[in-house]
Amino acid sequence: MRRLFGKVWVECISGDITAQADVDAVVNAANAWLRPGGGVAGAIHRAAGPGLEEECRPLAPIKPGQAVLTGGHRLPNPHVIHCLGPVYGVDHPADRLLGDCYRNALRLADAHGLSSVAFPAISTGAFGYPPAEAAEVAVGAIAEVAPTLKTVRLVRLVLYGEELLELFRSALAAYRDGACQLK
Repeated sequence: MRRLFGKVWVECISGDITAQADVDAVVNAANAWLRPGGGVAGAIHRAAGPGLEEECRPLAPIKPGQAVLTGGHRLPNPHVIHCLGPVYGVDHPADRLLGDCYRNALRLADAHGLSSVAFPAISTGAFGYPPAEAAEVAVGAIAEVAPTLKTVRLVRLVLYGEELLELFRSALAAYRDGACQLK
């Protein structure tokens, strides 16, 4: 599934976020201290090697919704954008904070002249955000910021598993004029 917002293509695929060699930056669903952990953060840190953790150390801690940029180290991408998503039921307002992850990561990529960014489904793992709601928030935030981007032309949502892929595809297909119209 692929859709154009302004001059930015948004696509949903099933895959491994660390194997997106054709994008300028991958987004890490980070913890506040930007350390290796489980899920996406663990996979990205393992693939990037110890240099990533060293580069992250002086940038931490970050707050929910914040985005910071590092090098890609041993990843096939020149950059990693680290975002701290909200813990569902703890960080409020969760929808704004989750949307800020996508908006701030894309603005940061654009400020650095990047043309393509791959995102995981931020906060849907250990942070407990309901995947269907997270998909709607992600698509809405991307659609909102896309018209303002000057260099970013591709946003890839890299989703783990068919169920998550279908939820994000549905949200992308259903987005209409400022909101998702899922039934």
